[in-house]
Amino acid sequence: MPDDSPQIYLITPPAPDMDSFPQALARVLDSHPVACLRLALATRDEDTILRCADALREIAHARDIPLVIADHVLMVERLGLDGVHLSDTTKPLRKLRTEMGADAIIGSYCGNSRHDGISAGEAGADYVSFGPVGKTALGDGQAAPHELFEWWSAMIELPVVAEGALNRDLVAALAPVTDFFAFGEEIWTQADPVAALRELIQPLR
Repeated sequence: MPDDSPQIYLITPPAPDMDSFPQALARVLDSHPVACLRLALATRDEDTILRCADALREIAHARDIPLVIADHVLMVERLGLDGVHLSDTTKPLRKLRTEMGADAIIGSYCGNSRHDGISAGEAGADYVSFGPVGKTALGDGQAAPHELFEWWSAMIELPVVAEGALNRDLVAALAPVTDFFAFGEEIWTQADPVAALRELIQPLR
């Protein structure tokens, strides 16, 4: 892909089958350049998270890809991960940045709120993500509009991630105004995740 194209950011399934998912993930990482991987599990079972994180950290770090975990701040250091992705904008991000240090990755999901994105950046986030960008029945159904990304790319230097219900047309439309595309269920629910991702990012080539 061209050097100025948005980078790929992957999100794990909420309940991956650990008998098959590590192999599927490795195939995707070996087929496409990936900038970051987010461990985003639905479970709060500590042992399950530990086992999954151990397996995926090995796969990601072997390929020099950082692995961040969604929300579980205390597990970052314990599991040897690279940072945290916050899905709750009420978290004390400024305090968290002080505690985790400058080298840790801290991302913040900001829905469709320009204000939350600016606040996260001022508090020390390394990136913000807006979404969902496509139509979905999940959450309140409100999408992050193209105009939000357009404004952000023109006014703010902090990297921005587009995520949620992505398709090929949205990738083509948002490519000029986003830094990353975060793909999760869009590829993992398909029989061939490698082919699914290849199709989604075709407009970037």
